[in-house]
Amino acid sequence: MVIGDLLDAIWRYRGFVAGSVKREFAARYRSSLLGAAWAVLNPLAMIVVYAVIFSQIMQARLPGMDSAFAYTIYLCAGVFTWGLFAEIVNRGQSVFIDNANLLKKLNFPRICLPIIVASNALINFAIVFALFLGFLAVSGNFPGIVLLAAAPVLLIQVVFSMGLGILVGVLNVFFRDVGQMTGVLLQFWFWLTPIVYPISIVPESVKSLLEWNPMTALVVAYQTIFVNQAWPEWPSLLPASVLALLLCALALSLFRKRAGEMVDEL
Repeated sequence: MVIGDLLDAIWRYRGFVAGSVKREFAARYRSSLLGAAWAVLNPLAMIVVYAVIFSQIMQARLPGMDSAFAYTIYLCAGVFTWGLFAEIVNRGQSVFIDNANLLKKLNFPRICLPIIVASNALINFAIVFALFLGFLAVSGNFPGIVLLAAAPVLLIQVVFSMGLGILVGVLNVFFRDVGQMTGVLLQFWFWLTPIVYPISIVPESVKSLLEWNPMTALVVAYQTIFVNQAWPEWPSLLPASVLALLLCALALSLFRKRAGEMVDEL
């Protein structure tokens, strides 16, 4: 099965993917009084809390930045984009186990399941991102034309996240410790990524270590776009782009070899 076959299978089952995404989104808020409004209220509350606590009460400031909301924007740019990455990887590592009954009863391309996970994560991110852009506009910090740079950065991030999610998802079927370890590693990974602290304040020895982290380049690119309102340094994203493609190739190769065995293992 090559990339073309996978894409053809996804296209033929696009109705199944779209219906699954819609059902999962609706099921998340089915029993709540406010329904899908919570998808807006939760991230909105987070933005307000960050703005009030860090900008007004703690008066946190970024080095070299005069804006009162600079640290809030810096934090949101990192936290929200990390949330997309963590959701795809976290849900990807358990997607085949969670859908074991579906895999045993229905005949459909297994690759559709990670696509459904990523699609739901992107819908959640789109809601958060729209609110974040609204906050930037209201606070007078909208990045303007530079916003277009977020699209290729997001593409690299999604490819990297899906490659890692599929890889740990397949391994988790055969070695259940992988799922437990993934959650632990993501916690350490978060703090080894300059999300709540600027990379400029860390010692040089630590900075060189952080530069090996592929999420550092992606998060810094987002922060450059939204905080500095400048184009990211595109060469710095090349290693993350190459790693994302290699990870996807490895994940799809493993998936192709073990897809038949996964059903028996489940």
